[in-house]
Amino acid sequence: MRERRQIALAVIGWLLWMNFPLYLALMELWMVPETARVVIHVALASMGCTLISRVRCPYPTRRLKRLGEASRNLAVFLAAATVQLVWFLTAWLALCPAVFPTGRIVITAIVSVVLLAGLFWWNMIAIYLTSVQLGLKHRVLAALCGWIPGLNIWYLTKMIRITAQEAEFETEKWELDTARAESEICKTRYPILMVHGVFFRDYRFLNYWGRIPRELQRNGATIYYGQQQSAAAVEDSGRELAERIRSIVEETGCGKVNIIAHSKGGLDSRAAIAHWGMAPYVATLTTINTPHRGCIFAEYLLGKIPEAVRQKIAHTYNTTLRHLGDADPDFLAAVTDLTASACEARNAVTPDAPEVVYESVMSYCRKAQHGKFPLNMTHPIVKHFDGKNDGLVSVESAKWGSRFTLLEPQGKRGISHGDVVDLNRENLPGFDVREFYVALVSSLKERGF
Repeated sequence: MRERRQIALAVIGWLLWMNFPLYLALMELWMVPETARVVIHVALASMGCTLISRVRCPYPTRRLKRLGEASRNLAVFLAAATVQLVWFLTAWLALCPAVFPTGRIVITAIVSVVLLAGLFWWNMIAIYLTSVQLGLKHRVLAALCGWIPGLNIWYLTKMIRITAQEAEFETEKWELDTARAESEICKTRYPILMVHGVFFRDYRFLNYWGRIPRELQRNGATIYYGQQQSAAAVEDSGRELAERIRSIVEETGCGKVNIIAHSKGGLDSRAAIAHWGMAPYVATLTTINTPHRGCIFAEYLLGKIPEAVRQKIAHTYNTTLRHLGDADPDFLAAVTDLTASACEARNAVTPDAPEVVYESVMSYCRKAQHGKFPLNMTHPIVKHFDGKNDGLVSVESAKWGSRFTLLEPQGKRGISHGDVVDLNRENLPGFDVREFYVALVSSLKERGF
């Protein structure tokens, strides 16, 4: 209710500014003295500024403040433009020229267009620069729909809704973290080692885990990253992880680490524990959407793609990733190790360490379109071979350890392979990915890890 009142007052303020030429015509018609005109002008201008300035939002950060105010101002733009158009047509058709001269109507129209254009573009640019949830898709579609009458209004209302919800949701997250900051609910006994999946790296400015690490750190967690290569055989990645774990333990004196590993990272972590002597240095391993039993569809694709094509793809990938920092990437070895037969053979010689707590988490999509490209294309293929899946990994393949958690999608929206690590920084209805990890790590703390 308060927000609507602010928008209504701001609309009145903008209308006061846009209709100054008509006020002049009325005062001339009523023969208002010159001194009184100046007083009225100043009063109306001040009132307009006061009403417009009331659209202020109590957001905790500069980005959220700008986003929230821009979203509201675009709502003001829509309302003010609609009211002004109706009033303009009324003045033009019904009152002109008896009350308002044609020249004043034209000047009012020009002033209105200039002011409304400024209001629109200033705030549209602001949400383009500050919104995370709009993503590339909405930005491109908004630019295209902007040229189509009627459709542009509809899409603008959609963008206002998305950005308003984002500002509100992020503010609530901030307030929640502030309220529980002193509790440090994620300050575990052992630090958290986050291990990425295949075809990604731990870049400093492009975090594989999205907004999750920062949320955990706000709540007291100490975070490290696996830093293994993007694509390599499981054993090779396991060796790299073992070196990373050993260096963390030696440098910090923490004794052990809690591993949270996504996708192939879970297989790499198991190899580090079982084959590279890391069992004494790992307290817990929580795998997220990891194909412990492999992917049948991956085996099928490898068998169908001609050898020359496979080698060409592998060469291109390996060459590119060497330039991006990988020491010795091996595309084919990484993919082959994800097949069902390779995982079955490896599981037979990779026993769980009794001193390590193994747990697993899995999500799935209800429909193909619930995953971003290319997961929306792979989902039906994986479903044909492996059943219920997240776009890459089947639910059955992900079960491992003493505790298995299946994340059930709320409503129609699923939780894809990328969603579960906040890869797209998307706020999903019914699933707060950051809060899920806070609860996961908080549970480790409560159990003494």
